Amino acid sequence: MIDQDLLPRLWALTDEEFEARYGPLARLDPGEAAGLLDGLDAPWWIVGGWAIEAFTGVHRAHDDVDLSVLADDVPRLFTHLDGHHHLWLAGGGMLCPMLTVDQAVPEWVNQLWVRTDATGPWLLDIIIAPTEDGRWVFRRDPSVTATLDDVTWVADDGLRYQRPEVTLAFKAAHARAKDMADLEAALPALDVEARAWLTDTVARLHPGHAWLDRLRNREDGGPHS
Repeated sequence: MIDQDLLPRLWALTDEEFEARYGPLARLDPGEAAGLLDGLDAPWWIVGGWAIEAFTGVHRAHDDVDLSVLADDVPRLFTHLDGHHHLWLAGGGMLCPMLTVDQAVPEWVNQLWVRTDATGPWLLDIIIAPTEDGRWVFRRDPSVTATLDDVTWVADDGLRYQRPEVTLAFKAAHARAKDMADLEAALPALDVEARAWLTDTVARLHPGHAWLDRLRNREDGGPHS
């Protein structure tokens, strides 16, 4: 068993300290990420800012590309990468390597980091989506489950992206300037059902959230107007 007290506490490091200790981060786009996962025998999809951009067509700067896989499919991802990339388990400010396909994934792990080896940059940040009986589970509220087709969509580029209302529900926990920009970009294009789900979810998880007035405002040219 891994002694968590001995694992590095990543949240205490600045970007410069992180790179000095662990190496740099690559700046891949969705197409480049897709190239690394080509042939993976499991569904994967793009989340975060790139998912909003794919839905809205509104371009913005991106630090990296964030992906997601179902928790049940972590062994398949390991097998796909084994031999040419290293997979690391990350979460709660801690990091350790995944060395075998049957290695148990600790409860504190919610992300997978990928690089070729210790001399190369980190290429992918893959978020592990919890599952229940094969269904996607909303990490912010585990009582919410859905099929993968309910929470993702396939764009004209052939890549699967997280639906915008789901992406924004995750982003509401941080509500940074870029998250607000993503909200403003997506709102006019959300249909009535998606907007209602997002409004209800933010209100339930974050009562009094600054976004709620904006979500309930019907004067944005969207489907509620």
